[in-house]
Amino acid sequence: MRFLRTYRKELIFTVVLLALAGVLFWLTHPGGTGTVAVLRYGDPQQERTIDLTKDARYDIDTGVYTIHLQVAEGGIAFVDSPCPDHTCEGFGTLRQVGDWAACLPAKASLTIEESP
Repeated sequence: MRFLRTYRKELIFTVVLLALAGVLFWLTHPGGTGTVAVLRYGDPQQERTIDLTKDARYDIDTGVYTIHLQVAEGGIAFVDSPCPDHTCEGFGTLRQVGDWAACLPAKASLTIEESP
């Protein structure tokens, strides 16, 4: 009998804790809009929004270099960079809001933002 009381208290505590975690997750991740990649490049600066839901390859002339971007599995990355140092490739795949990468020789930056 004592075992059942303890078990019941632990079960109630666990359910309340999981419900609280669910509410906190819902408040911080309200869903809806999703994310996009925003590429800023050139002089004068141009801006291009890239959909991350469709796998694709983009070859974009920045006026200095032609940069190559690859969208795959909800992320985007600089690939096959023609610039001398290839630092932009080292940023890897960007997926989360706030992730960013830059190719300074090409005067290009890439950020992940919430879609409008």
